[in-house]
Amino acid sequence: MGGERMSRSLKAGFSQIAGMGLCLFSRDELEAIHLATLEVLERYGIMVFCDEALELYAASGCYVDKETNLVKIPAFLVEEAISSAPSSILLAGRDPRHDTVLEGRRVGFTNFGAGVMVIDPLTGELRESNKQDVANTALACDALEEVDIYSSAVVARDVPERAIDLHEAEAFLSNTTKHCQHIDLTGGAGAKKFFEMGAAIVGGMDKLRERPIISALVCPTSPLQLHTHTAEIIIECARARIPVNILSMAMSGASAPISLAGTLVTHNAEVLGGMVLHQLAGKGAPMIYGSSTTTFDLTFATAPVGAPELGMISAGVAELSHYYMLPSYVAGG
Repeated sequence: MGGERMSRSLKAGFSQIAGMGLCLFSRDELEAIHLATLEVLERYGIMVFCDEALELYAASGCYVDKETNLVKIPAFLVEEAISSAPSSILLAGRDPRHDTVLEGRRVGFTNFGAGVMVIDPLTGELRESNKQDVANTALACDALEEVDIYSSAVVARDVPERAIDLHEAEAFLSNTTKHCQHIDLTGGAGAKKFFEMGAAIVGGMDKLRERPIISALVCPTSPLQLHTHTAEIIIECARARIPVNILSMAMSGASAPISLAGTLVTHNAEVLGGMVLHQLAGKGAPMIYGSSTTTFDLTFATAPVGAPELGMISAGVAELSHYYMLPSYVAGG
């Protein structure tokens, strides 16, 4: 009898978990965070320091006080923006083998970005980063199979400040065949020039929209502010249909409440407030729900990106973005 085989029939409706996961909130708790966010945006609002953005908000039915730059966003506009933003977006590689799709619970990886100092690989000296370092980091990430897209890793501090973002773009676009996310654009004018660079590579703006080999990242200013250059980049990305990552960098205990849920309400209001502007400028344009939100270290007055709390917040943000059916981008410890 020990050698007999037992027939096991197929299971119907069998749910399987592949890999490890962390679920911080129930569906009801996510809904509570969402409703609290709607209340913040409608009753208290966000500060917006960009005339064109103020006009877009006002024309859509928001309360706009141009004297104080306060914008209060009705709940229905937030819900419409969530519904109109795509749930799946393509971050195309210059080489199609490196195409990355952001959707659902798919997981990909990118490098950290915008460092201003490097340890020279040849001399061991700690020094300011330069344009060649940008090129070198792009080349290194191009060779690393684990890196799906390249984010501008360091800042070119040896070039004229008025064109620093374009110098950085030239350096990394010339040294990787992977998708490139610029996290150091200086404003709307720089964004449009960056798009022209991407279009020149693929053969025109139409082809760039079809296969976006570039994207941008912007950060609202915590708590609850969209400053001029941030708003400009959001608008230009929406109009060009180039993906933009709207990424909050709130700090628990400093620019956000100390609790995890309270921090996520502030974080969520900043991202969704920017998302409303994005969808008003270009309904259906691709965007990413981003986070580098962490805690505030009261002892050293710093934002520790490697803190355990960052991992907890990032897991919560991933759940929120899944709740909204939006592609997400979160910092890792």
